[in-house]
Amino acid sequence: MKKFDNASFRLENVGEKVELYGWVQKKRDLGGLVFIDLRDRSGIIQLVVRPENEYYNIATSLKSESVIKVVGEISERENKNYKISTGEIEVIVSYLELINQSIDIPFEISDSTTALEDTRLKYRYLDLRRESLKNNLMLRHRVTMITRNYLSDNGFIEVETPILCVPTPEGARDYLVPSRINNGHFYALPQSPQIFKQLLMIGGMEKYFQIARCFRDEDLRADRQPEFTQIDIEQSFSSEEDIWATVEGLMKKLFKEIKNVDLDDFVRLTYNECIDRFGSDKPDTRFDMEIKNITDIFSHTYFEIFSNIISQGGEINAIVLKGLASTVSRKEIDKLTEFVKIYKAKALPYLKYNNKELTGSIVKVLDEKEKKEIIEKLELQDNDMVFIVADKKVISKTALGALRVKLAHENNLIPSDKYNFLWVTDFPMFEYSEEENRFVAAHHPFTSPRKEDMDKLLTDKENCYSRAYDLVLNGYELLSGSVRIHDSETQAKVFEAIGLTLEEAKEKFGFFLEAFKYGAPPHCGVGIGLERLVMILAGTDNIRDVVAFPKTASAQDLMNEAPGKVSQKQLDELGIKIK
Repeated sequence: MKKFDNASFRLENVGEKVELYGWVQKKRDLGGLVFIDLRDRSGIIQLVVRPENEYYNIATSLKSESVIKVVGEISERENKNYKISTGEIEVIVSYLELINQSIDIPFEISDSTTALEDTRLKYRYLDLRRESLKNNLMLRHRVTMITRNYLSDNGFIEVETPILCVPTPEGARDYLVPSRINNGHFYALPQSPQIFKQLLMIGGMEKYFQIARCFRDEDLRADRQPEFTQIDIEQSFSSEEDIWATVEGLMKKLFKEIKNVDLDDFVRLTYNECIDRFGSDKPDTRFDMEIKNITDIFSHTYFEIFSNIISQGGEINAIVLKGLASTVSRKEIDKLTEFVKIYKAKALPYLKYNNKELTGSIVKVLDEKEKKEIIEKLELQDNDMVFIVADKKVISKTALGALRVKLAHENNLIPSDKYNFLWVTDFPMFEYSEEENRFVAAHHPFTSPRKEDMDKLLTDKENCYSRAYDLVLNGYELLSGSVRIHDSETQAKVFEAIGLTLEEAKEKFGFFLEAFKYGAPPHCGVGIGLERLVMILAGTDNIRDVVAFPKTASAQDLMNEAPGKVSQKQLDELGIKIK
């Protein structure tokens, strides 16, 4: 007799004697027989304790979530339960031992629990006993194991890089760690292993990967955590096509083994194409409703608002909600108008098309030619609804992009069983920071500019594009990556472009720049968000569902009450005074 996983037994095991351990999921005392659902990591099996059993009194006194050991014989159930894998059998108990009695639990351990998320986070060790969370963590394990094996089989070497690093500019805020030995100096927790993985390429590793822990002190949301895990990959003597092939191969392997889905080759769009068509650099392409530029229709309009926007260099864009115009009330239109104002749009004109006729908020200011061109260009059919934003290009596209996603969710237009991968390429090299009053690196300062844009690094930053790329899956940015700069001259120009003097660059990245003088190979890489990938595979939209011990939106751990205060003695040792 040996210990087994509870859910490993079937009808063919009837008559076998087994030793089982686990938690009491549920107890039912039917006035003679006591039925116990015993749960371990593998699942549930039903136990039966008869009145004549010497352990009957222990069985009747058991509380939910108590830990027990049983010995018994597998028997066929009379009333079978085909909802669980062990539903055709049960264990007739001959020995029962109470290992640890549980006190009353603060919420029901089930996937149908109504407990608030904050309560479940406070008692996360209990929350982890729920089937869905347990399965998510096991799924995460599978993803990391498949990833490790795939990359290893393709010649990549796993290398760990430091957690205690030097603070660097750009990107999100660093988490800082004071040094006791070197008072007044600080380490920073890595936002990514970016510099180290490039140094590994200079060091001749050629193909590297790491399941890397990363840290960013930034505002949180449903798909972000302050500490997260990245599947970090870098390879030398490679171009975009090489790293894309590596990533596509990995994704096809993961989705085949985990979801039994055969992925098509990934679509590619430039950053500008994504903004023009979807109003986002991470578009969800599982549904249509693309943004259409209808500015030319109003080139001679008498509608003053539209003509003013055009004369100021703005755009008039539209999206079409197909076949659902009759379901959108005036009250809902008002709500949608307030929604686009979040994205700085001033208004949301709309039109409805029925019986070959347009109605709506701006129909009175349209002439017949404009109406005809709208119907033709947008290919309108009965019961279609048009939403329009006229503003600066970036506002018009972004507002309609967000509205497109909102309408799709509210009208169930997104197929849940579809996985659309999209490479977004040719990102802007720089973006202007109003806060810092200067251009900053849009990706990071080690990203290579496109060869044809090298002469724009210092002279035309707004129209300078990079060899950076993102992989988008169902509207989520799954990874970012780029071809890296591998020569000192280009690196110096990029630092100059973002306002770093040579002295400042040497102060921040001196060791890194020095390394480039010793023969740096061309290289490129990616950082894949492990939690986001697992989140999508698990079918949840909350990243906390795939993290064992997550933080709240305010970066707190409700279970162990981190962040916490430290003693005056510790502060004195570190040479720190709290202001």
